[in-house]
Amino acid sequence: MKLVTYNIQYGFGLDGVYDLARAIESIADADVIALQEVERNWPRTNFDDQPEIIARLLPEHHWVYGPAFDMDGSSRDADGRLVNRRRQFGTMLLSRWPIVWSRLHLLPMRKMTHRLNTQNPALEGMIRSPAGPLRVLSLHLAHIDADERLEQIDFLLGRHRRVADEGGPWSGPDDEPHRNWSNGEPEPEAPQDAVWMGDFNMLPESAEYQRIIAGGFADAAVAVGRAADAFYTHERIFEGKLQRRRLDYCFATAGLAELVRDSRVNADNMASDHFPVWTEIDL
Repeated sequence: MKLVTYNIQYGFGLDGVYDLARAIESIADADVIALQEVERNWPRTNFDDQPEIIARLLPEHHWVYGPAFDMDGSSRDADGRLVNRRRQFGTMLLSRWPIVWSRLHLLPMRKMTHRLNTQNPALEGMIRSPAGPLRVLSLHLAHIDADERLEQIDFLLGRHRRVADEGGPWSGPDDEPHRNWSNGEPEPEAPQDAVWMGDFNMLPESAEYQRIIAGGFADAAVAVGRAADAFYTHERIFEGKLQRRRLDYCFATAGLAELVRDSRVNADNMASDHFPVWTEIDL
């Protein structure tokens, strides 16, 4: 099974060109895709509905979109009629197999007075793959500071630990069958094992990284024998110098980490300021 996580920077590449198709076509071969920085109805991207465009570019993938940043983007047409729009920014999860259920976790955030901060998401989905149920998160942690990221990680680890007690979006027998809450389906799976993929905005030597490892997750790159800092996933010019950092990761719980067979980064991909991080799992 091929998994990829990719912060697409809402379709803008290192060359400053907006080309959403370029970013998506480069990862079309993946079975499970976690995307960050996907948006709807922003002037900077021609008011595009990016989830719908991505869905058209990947017609064989199931998908779900989780907007964390949500603001009014409405306008009036030439006749004065209201055109209701939401200006949204969030994460997306796609899969060749059904995403049986999903839920959006809005991560803890802090009010800022000296720089911009926005709501961060973790989009959780349960995929019913040929090898069995797989719980995957596409997440984007805060860029502000380590303390906020640590708080977000603790929130997610807490949710992770409660999976066995909480289950999925519904549980128990449907005692009101005439209302058809269950749609005639059995209670959906909510496996304890999970994969976390996304833009973590942290370095391999950071306290945030260690918090995730201590929480029972393994870095997929380390699981296949690579050093945690052996590659970079993000590139920018900072204070006049080229800066390359590893900010994007795939983490898996122990049972899945044992099945990881490859972890790599496509640093030749210029379609974003981040690079796709690929993981292959023997499932």
